[in-house]
Amino acid sequence: MISALSRISVVLMVRDAEATLAATLDSVREFGEVLVYDNGSRDDTLSIAARYANVRIQQGEFRGFGPTRNTAAALARNDWIFSLDADEVVDAGLAASLSGLALDKPEQVYAVERWNYLLGKRVRHAGWGSQWLTRLYHRGTHQFTDAAVHEKVGLASGEQPLRLSGALRHTAMRDAGDFLVKMHRYTMLKAGESTRTYPPVIICLKTVWAFIRAYFLRLGMLDGWRGLLISVSEANGVFYKYMVIYSKREQA
Repeated sequence: MISALSRISVVLMVRDAEATLAATLDSVREFGEVLVYDNGSRDDTLSIAARYANVRIQQGEFRGFGPTRNTAAALARNDWIFSLDADEVVDAGLAASLSGLALDKPEQVYAVERWNYLLGKRVRHAGWGSQWLTRLYHRGTHQFTDAAVHEKVGLASGEQPLRLSGALRHTAMRDAGDFLVKMHRYTMLKAGESTRTYPPVIICLKTVWAFIRAYFLRLGMLDGWRGLLISVSEANGVFYKYMVIYSKREQA
């Protein structure tokens, strides 16, 4: 029986991923094709990717996460696309699940469970618990939404993905400073998507609520200082997102 891995193209969208890319590519060595779509790396990302025989490198512009993922998927050799991030590792159980798929129904989509790790330890609360994400799909029937951030594979009403066993191990942040870098990038993308403006007092209330929701309601406190770091970062992201929109309006 031929493994389904030969019929699946792993598609990664990357930029400056030298710290985590090797672990990701090691975990997908058995796939027939891994397409690395680079959008402006200035570190050793490309030289790391070039070491792997099943990797094919493409370069292009970043036009938001959803549109860029679709652009990358269109360049793959296979129609079945397994979308992966450069800080995720496919564990042995998930690889085995993928290998055993029949892939005889293009309309079917598949979800994988992602475990989030922060500074060497798995985080289970503050909105960072296990996540079921649709990652395997046939590009003839599905694609990612056009959202600039928080994109996902678009599903029809009532459509349910099949859940695969095994997990993706996601190294969300390598150090506390990564929060600042990612918060800035995601904040600017979110602000670009939204035009809804609030006065500063409402922005402050939304900021406080974001912290309360992550730290108390989503039990971030149970993850110790990691939960606190996540909760403060969530609140900061809300504050800067709406303040960017507000400041642009005031300057117009």
